[in-house]
Amino acid sequence: MDAYLDIETTGLSSSCDRITVIGLYLVKDSDNKLVQLVGDDITEDSILTALQGVGNIFTYNGRRFDLPFIHACTGIDLCQLHHHHDLMFDCRNRGYYGGFKAVEKRLGICRKLAGIDGLEAVRLWWKYVNDYDRKALELLLKYNAEDVMNLKVLRERLSGGEKWEAGGG
Repeated sequence: MDAYLDIETTGLSSSCDRITVIGLYLVKDSDNKLVQLVGDDITEDSILTALQGVGNIFTYNGRRFDLPFIHACTGIDLCQLHHHHDLMFDCRNRGYYGGFKAVEKRLGICRKLAGIDGLEAVRLWWKYVNDYDRKALELLLKYNAEDVMNLKVLRERLSGGEKWEAGGG
Protein backbone atom coordinates (compact mmCIF):
# COMPACT_ATOMS: atom_id res chain seq x y z
CA MET A 1 0.00 0.00 0.00
CA ASP A 2 1.19 3.53 -0.80
CA ALA A 3 0.65 6.61 1.36
CA TYR A 4 0.74 10.22 0.18
CA LEU A 5 1.65 12.37 3.18
CA ASP A 6 1.48 16.08 3.91
CA ILE A 7 1.50 17.97 7.18
CA GLU A 8 0.20 21.35 8.28
CA THR A 9 2.01 23.14 11.09
CA THR A 10 1.88 26.33 13.14
CA GLY A 11 5.19 27.44 11.58
CA LEU A 12 8.43 26.28 10.03
CA SER A 13 10.47 25.36 13.12
CA SER A 14 10.01 21.89 14.56
CA SER A 15 11.67 23.08 17.79
CA CYS A 16 9.01 25.67 18.62
CA ASP A 17 6.05 24.98 16.32
CA ARG A 18 3.70 22.02 16.26
CA ILE A 19 1.97 19.82 13.74
CA THR A 20 -1.71 20.68 13.37
CA VAL A 21 -2.73 18.12 10.72
CA ILE A 22 -1.18 15.01 9.25
CA GLY A 23 -2.92 14.07 6.04
CA LEU A 24 -2.53 10.61 4.56
CA TYR A 25 -4.02 9.41 1.31
CA LEU A 26 -3.75 5.63 1.47
CA VAL A 27 -3.89 3.82 -1.87
CA LYS A 28 -3.97 0.10 -2.51
CA ASP A 29 -4.86 -0.73 -6.12
CA SER A 30 -8.14 1.14 -6.68
CA ASP A 31 -8.99 1.33 -2.98
CA ASN A 32 -8.28 4.85 -1.68
CA LYS A 33 -8.76 6.16 1.86
CA LEU A 34 -8.15 9.60 3.35
CA VAL A 35 -6.92 9.71 6.95
CA GLN A 36 -6.37 13.01 8.75
CA LEU A 37 -4.94 13.26 12.25
CA VAL A 38 -5.67 16.59 13.91
CA GLY A 39 -4.22 18.43 16.91
CA ASP A 40 -3.99 16.31 20.05
CA ASP A 41 -4.91 13.20 18.03
CA ILE A 42 -1.42 13.35 16.48
CA THR A 43 0.45 10.80 18.57
CA GLU A 44 3.06 8.16 17.94
CA ASP A 45 0.38 5.46 18.22
CA SER A 46 -2.12 7.16 15.90
CA ILE A 47 0.52 7.73 13.22
CA LEU A 48 1.84 4.17 13.38
CA THR A 49 -1.71 2.77 13.31
CA ALA A 50 -2.66 4.92 10.32
CA LEU A 51 0.44 3.77 8.41
CA GLN A 52 0.01 0.08 9.18
CA GLY A 53 0.52 -1.92 5.98
CA VAL A 54 2.11 0.99 4.09
CA GLY A 55 5.23 0.20 2.09
CA ASN A 56 5.89 3.50 0.31
CA ILE A 57 5.38 7.07 1.50
CA PHE A 58 5.31 9.83 -1.11
CA THR A 59 5.74 13.52 -0.25
CA TYR A 60 6.70 16.81 -1.83
CA ASN A 61 9.72 18.29 0.00
CA GLY A 62 9.08 15.72 2.71
CA ARG A 63 12.73 14.80 3.01
CA ARG A 64 13.54 18.32 4.20
CA PHE A 65 10.30 19.31 5.97
CA ASP A 66 7.48 16.84 6.68
CA LEU A 67 9.42 13.78 7.82
CA PRO A 68 12.02 15.66 9.93
CA PHE A 69 9.19 17.68 11.51
CA ILE A 70 7.28 14.49 12.37
CA HIS A 71 10.48 12.95 13.76
CA ALA A 72 11.26 16.00 15.90
CA CYS A 73 7.71 16.28 17.26
CA THR A 74 6.85 12.61 17.80
CA GLY A 75 10.14 10.70 17.78
CA ILE A 76 9.02 8.59 14.80
CA ASP A 77 11.56 8.23 12.00
CA LEU A 78 9.28 7.25 9.13
CA CYS A 79 12.28 6.69 6.84
CA GLN A 80 13.34 3.82 9.09
CA LEU A 81 9.89 2.22 8.91
CA HIS A 82 8.85 2.86 5.30
CA HIS A 83 10.38 3.54 1.92
CA HIS A 84 10.14 7.30 1.33
CA HIS A 85 10.07 8.94 -2.09
CA ASP A 86 10.19 12.74 -2.35
CA LEU A 87 8.46 13.76 -5.56
CA MET A 88 10.09 17.20 -5.46
CA PHE A 89 13.34 15.68 -6.69
CA ASP A 90 11.58 13.94 -9.58
CA CYS A 91 10.10 17.32 -10.51
CA ARG A 92 13.50 18.99 -10.39
CA ASN A 93 15.01 16.25 -12.55
CA ARG A 94 12.37 17.10 -15.17
CA GLY A 95 12.91 20.86 -14.93
CA TYR A 96 9.95 21.67 -12.65
CA TYR A 97 11.16 23.92 -9.84
CA GLY A 98 9.37 25.69 -7.03
CA GLY A 99 6.83 24.77 -4.43
CA PHE A 100 4.13 22.18 -4.85
CA LYS A 101 1.47 24.69 -5.95
CA ALA A 102 3.76 26.14 -8.65
CA VAL A 103 4.55 22.67 -9.99
CA GLU A 104 0.86 21.73 -9.97
CA LYS A 105 0.11 24.81 -12.03
CA ARG A 106 2.85 24.04 -14.56
CA LEU A 107 1.59 20.48 -14.97
CA GLY A 108 -2.07 21.49 -15.21
CA ILE A 109 -3.10 19.79 -11.97
CA CYS A 110 -6.34 21.41 -10.83
CA ARG A 111 -6.86 22.77 -7.36
CA LYS A 112 -10.30 23.78 -6.06
CA LEU A 113 -8.89 25.78 -3.15
CA ALA A 114 -6.45 27.83 -5.23
CA GLY A 115 -6.38 30.81 -2.85
CA ILE A 116 -5.12 28.87 0.16
CA ASP A 117 -1.44 28.37 0.93
CA GLY A 118 0.67 27.34 3.91
CA LEU A 119 0.39 30.73 5.60
CA GLU A 120 -3.39 30.67 5.29
CA ALA A 121 -3.37 27.12 6.70
CA VAL A 122 -1.67 28.49 9.83
CA ARG A 123 -4.26 31.27 10.10
CA LEU A 124 -7.11 28.77 9.70
CA TRP A 125 -5.70 26.64 12.52
CA TRP A 126 -5.46 29.57 14.92
CA LYS A 127 -8.95 30.73 13.97
CA TYR A 128 -10.18 27.27 14.88
CA VAL A 129 -8.22 27.15 18.15
CA ASN A 130 -8.81 30.73 19.32
CA ASP A 131 -12.33 31.36 18.01
CA TYR A 132 -13.67 27.76 18.05
CA ASP A 133 -14.42 28.23 14.34
CA ARG A 134 -15.33 24.77 13.00
CA LYS A 135 -15.63 26.14 9.46
CA ALA A 136 -11.96 27.20 9.61
CA LEU A 137 -11.00 23.66 10.61
CA GLU A 138 -13.17 22.19 7.84
CA LEU A 139 -11.46 24.42 5.27
CA LEU A 140 -8.01 23.51 6.63
CA LEU A 141 -8.87 19.81 6.32
CA LYS A 142 -10.15 20.28 2.76
CA TYR A 143 -6.91 22.07 1.89
CA ASN A 144 -4.81 19.27 3.37
CA ALA A 145 -6.93 16.62 1.63
CA GLU A 146 -6.40 18.34 -1.70
CA ASP A 147 -2.64 18.40 -1.05
CA VAL A 148 -2.37 14.66 -0.41
CA MET A 149 -4.72 13.69 -3.24
CA ASN A 150 -2.82 15.92 -5.65
CA LEU A 151 0.42 14.20 -4.64
CA LYS A 152 -1.01 11.04 -6.18
CA VAL A 153 -1.96 12.97 -9.33
CA LEU A 154 1.55 14.46 -9.47
CA ARG A 155 3.14 11.04 -9.20
CA GLU A 156 0.93 9.74 -12.01
CA ARG A 157 1.79 12.72 -14.24
CA LEU A 158 5.49 12.27 -13.62
CA SER A 159 5.35 8.57 -14.41
CA GLY A 160 3.18 8.98 -17.51
CA GLY A 161 0.17 7.45 -15.76
CA GLU A 162 1.96 4.19 -15.04
CA LYS A 163 2.59 2.66 -11.64
CA TRP A 164 5.66 4.06 -9.86
CA GLU A 165 8.46 1.60 -9.29
CA ALA A 166 9.79 1.50 -5.75
CA GLY A 167 13.33 2.75 -5.32
CA GLY A 168 15.16 6.05 -5.26
CA GLY A 169 14.03 8.96 -3.23
